[in-house]
Amino acid sequence: MTHKALSQIGLSVRLWLASLGFGARLLLRLFTLLPTVLRRYTLLRDQIHFLGNYSLAIIGVSGLFVGFVLALQGYYILNQFGSTEVLGLLVALSLIRELGPVIGALLFAGRAGTSLTAEIGLMKAGEQLSAMEMMAVDPIARILAPRFWAGVIVLPVLVMVFSAVGILGGWLVGVPLLGVDGSAYWGQMQAGVDVWADVGNSLVKGLVFGVAVTFIALLQGYLATPTPEGVARATTRTVVMASLAVLGLDFVLTALMFGV
Repeated sequence: MTHKALSQIGLSVRLWLASLGFGARLLLRLFTLLPTVLRRYTLLRDQIHFLGNYSLAIIGVSGLFVGFVLALQGYYILNQFGSTEVLGLLVALSLIRELGPVIGALLFAGRAGTSLTAEIGLMKAGEQLSAMEMMAVDPIARILAPRFWAGVIVLPVLVMVFSAVGILGGWLVGVPLLGVDGSAYWGQMQAGVDVWADVGNSLVKGLVFGVAVTFIALLQGYLATPTPEGVARATTRTVVMASLAVLGLDFVLTALMFGV
């Protein structure tokens, strides 16, 4: 291996370690800025509206169709064993434990995460962040922190909306269309879903995914090259990295929550 190749590898490793260190320091800073964000509640409120309200449509529609498919596929599988009365429990546990947090986080990354990256990247390209620093305004506290905490707050709520709409979609297919008994659908669900073990863990997953997806989106926007091509590449990296982070964290959290 030539000296030039070794130098390139060393430079790449050094840049990666520097980015990793900067990301860790930025995440710690965002956590410590929570009291400041709460004092500026109007900034947080606006970002919650922007991230949550504008993501609600895609979350609701996607949850409805996922519930349709779950009920349809689950019915034909359970019908082979004469157990169609547990269709509601199947739909509810599938959505609450896994599909709600994971698909909700992936949709959030595609809708809100890319928007955050593009917004921060364009502000950097337009030198707005540098102008704020020249005016002695901290862009991390003023721009990044409210968006970060808004994403952390919003995603667990969207996950619950996704699961609730999906359960309703499963009922629409299972009971009126396929003829499953409505009382059995809701009764088996009520008996089999535990509030703390299932719904609580789903909220924890949504919270962790909210931290991961929102932080990755903000970090990629903040580190983006201040050109149109750089912002476009940063937006693409946000979707890829956030999706992989969600899937990896889901495996770890599921193993911890349900006992491996």
